[in-house]
Amino acid sequence: MALDDARLISIGDFSRMTFLSVKTLRHYHETGLLAPARIDPSSGYRYYDVSQVATAQVIRRFRDLDLPIERLRAFLDAPDEDARNAVIVSHLDKMSAQLRETQDTVESLRRMLVDEDAAFPVAYRNDPKLTTLAISDHVSGAEVVAWWMQAFRDLHRIVRVSGAVRAGTDGALFPTEFFAEEAGTLVAFVPVREVPARLPAGVAAYDVPASRLAVTTFDGPPLDLDRAYGALGRWVVQQASASEGPVRERYLPTGDEDDLLAHTTEVCWPVAS
Repeated sequence: MALDDARLISIGDFSRMTFLSVKTLRHYHETGLLAPARIDPSSGYRYYDVSQVATAQVIRRFRDLDLPIERLRAFLDAPDEDARNAVIVSHLDKMSAQLRETQDTVESLRRMLVDEDAAFPVAYRNDPKLTTLAISDHVSGAEVVAWWMQAFRDLHRIVRVSGAVRAGTDGALFPTEFFAEEAGTLVAFVPVREVPARLPAGVAAYDVPASRLAVTTFDGPPLDLDRAYGALGRWVVQQASASEGPVRERYLPTGDEDDLLAHTTEVCWPVAS
């Protein structure tokens, strides 16, 4: 269908109607998000149809909500209202999660300001070698919480169905590379008296080595756990000699052991004997 030149708008006027800069409109054209209705073959000037104003205004609002261009394109190309709504709901869920994270961080900073000198008493402990059932994976920092939750859900289920007898509290090993490189091989473990004869794929017998440890206890929001690590690390530097090996965490239940978040955390730093 031939375009009605009377409906065409210069890029400058289109910019004024939509609050989108000329630079932004050119970028949206180059990325295929919003193409002009016509490009003059001799001058290269871009012209838009008046019907595109509403689309451009929708695009601007979604970009104000940080909807990525790929997702915005999926919204504009969606075949029906349900598909469009699915794109919007998915992004709103992501924004809600980011808002909660921001709120949690703000509250953590408030706690630091109010309780800047929070004390984390430290004691030495000699842990014996532990026979455990374990799940080990290479995990990134962004994945660690979800991995940790799933690993212990699986381990608790396997202990129940296998008939294994628990011999201590849950724990996990965090090597230095996990902190230094934001990824590393983590081990989640449950101590048992004996390893069952048959184990499902992904779960293995694992001997946690005996170690001399400097230990402090943390009981607070997970976001503040780094404060316990910092206090313990400073104590080790001042009072002891750090030893090679992963930091281990032990999780002391404060309720139902299957409520994975109902626990206090022992942070255990290996030190020289």
